[in-house]
Amino acid sequence: MEALIPVINKLQDVFNTVGADIIQLPQIAVVGTQSSGKSSVLESLVGRDLLPRGTGIVTRRPLILQLVHVDPGDTRKHDEGGIDTEEWGKFLHTKNKIYTDFDEIRQEIENETERISGNNKGISDEPIHLKIFSPHVVNLTLVDLPGITKVPVGDQPKDIEIQIRDLILKHISNPNCIILAVTAANTDMATSEALKVAREVDPDGRRTLAVVTKLDLMDAGTDAMDVLMGRVIPVKLGIIGVVNRSQLDINNKKSVADAIRDEHAFLQKKYPSLANRNGTKYLARTLNRLLMHHIRDCLPELKTRINVLAAQYQSLLSSYGEPVEDQSATLLQLITKFATEYCNTIEGTAKYIETAELCGGARICYIFHETFGRTLESVDPLGGLSTIDILTAIRNATGPRPSLFVPEVSFELLVKKQVKRLEEPSLRCVELVHEEMQRIIQHCSNYSTQVANRPGVHSARLCSRAIINEQRRNRMREMPAAVPRDKAPPAGIQGEQDSTGSWRGMLKKGEEAPGSGPGSPLKGAVNLLDVPVPVARKLSSREQRDCEVIERLIKSYFLIVRKNIQDSVPKAVMHFLVNHVKDSLQSELVGQLYKSGLLNDLLTESEDMAQRRKEAADMLQALQRASQVIAEIRETHLW
Repeated sequence: MEALIPVINKLQDVFNTVGADIIQLPQIAVVGTQSSGKSSVLESLVGRDLLPRGTGIVTRRPLILQLVHVDPGDTRKHDEGGIDTEEWGKFLHTKNKIYTDFDEIRQEIENETERISGNNKGISDEPIHLKIFSPHVVNLTLVDLPGITKVPVGDQPKDIEIQIRDLILKHISNPNCIILAVTAANTDMATSEALKVAREVDPDGRRTLAVVTKLDLMDAGTDAMDVLMGRVIPVKLGIIGVVNRSQLDINNKKSVADAIRDEHAFLQKKYPSLANRNGTKYLARTLNRLLMHHIRDCLPELKTRINVLAAQYQSLLSSYGEPVEDQSATLLQLITKFATEYCNTIEGTAKYIETAELCGGARICYIFHETFGRTLESVDPLGGLSTIDILTAIRNATGPRPSLFVPEVSFELLVKKQVKRLEEPSLRCVELVHEEMQRIIQHCSNYSTQVANRPGVHSARLCSRAIINEQRRNRMREMPAAVPRDKAPPAGIQGEQDSTGSWRGMLKKGEEAPGSGPGSPLKGAVNLLDVPVPVARKLSSREQRDCEVIERLIKSYFLIVRKNIQDSVPKAVMHFLVNHVKDSLQSELVGQLYKSGLLNDLLTESEDMAQRRKEAADMLQALQRASQVIAEIRETHLW
């Protein structure tokens, strides 16, 4: 199980290379107020002076500290720089540079902090990654966080407390993080800010370990026995007391080894019964044990998470497509796929079938049979035509002489007016089909991922849309001539007579022809021009009969024309618009787009697309490498 912590360190290195934090790796976060002894605890664990010191806020960026245990005789095997030394350090931002002088490490931390956070007392959430290789450390991954503060000092922002608190919560909210809550022994444990913040994200205390520092600075006559025994505030992972070096000891260059020895002597004298369960060495072993067991518990979920993310990034990378190498072949492929997808959407054979609403050919069919059909059926053959209108038309058509029969000119005049009302629904049907063909372009763009996400296809799609629209507009100009409009009877009413040469071909069986029967004008003609036509007067029997004949003729002829239009308009639209675009789309696109002068404009990849592809490829590579690292662990290592 000792191999688990190096595995997490390897995973940390893998994901640090891509600058992403999508995997919440197990680690230990150190939380405490300013001057509570956080840095001293970390230096005690390392055994060397390596952290900046001073008054006020010193830690202004998270420090991810990886401790790697090496055997004393194997330092060369772990030292990539070829330097013969027992202990050394490496920063992520300095690549493979080896630091053997820990004063240089401290100075580099200060320089890197000022580079990002500035010379003032501001903070930054961008971490510093440091590895320490030494035979005197145990394998650990620690995160040193800025100390909790209340009042801004110097030129710190007024919301410095909120900034630090948010930064701490960002790290300790990770469910795979062990919280190391550091509290000074000379303060009241019940007012510990570190424990308060820890309980916000870990109310049960299952991943919180309390560290009590400065045991030697408690007031005379007092001790920390109740605190260390967990009688004041119980913490499930335990409470460990340590004694750090004072500022005077640091100024006098007291070594960490001497400080640990004096710490052991102090614990034996002051807390003899608890000496073996406190101190820096016990803390290091406890943290190592807790981290290993925590990694063991988190590893199955971590492996699943990595595999899921790898599949997601593989799909994302595939959607971006490959960079364009052969522009001519790529453009021809895009045109072919787009034209095929467009035609398949109309035919209903597309790969991606919409389930939320009708689209493509199904919507065109709905327009023809439902929308257009119901609109035509709702048109009243005699709508807007009154009896007085018909009578006026008949009289106007007789001229200065009385007519023996109902004049056919009046029928032509009236039926043209009524049939013309079918023109608007017919043209509206054409417009609806035209709009749906525009929608199909967007439909193909959304669902044809192999085409839509290829480099430069956006520009090509815009050009394609312009070409298709122009092609449809050209056909739309021809459509009015193809759509039946004023379906009036031919010159001479004989064109609509039946085999007997009478009007009965347009009337129902048994109806009388105009100008026959009782009261026929053949028996007594009357000059209608001599008689005024009041609007509201009662019609004579002959006038009533003539108007009824015209109404029946108009209705019969209107129904015939409406049926013909209902059949012919969809056929004309399909032939002149839909089928023509389908048949000539690919050739039109090739003719307009497949030109040497347009290749660079259409297929030049945007910088944003190239950057997104690179980021996805790097992340996929990191996840695959992480999956390999975890796969190398045998199941026996977990227990």
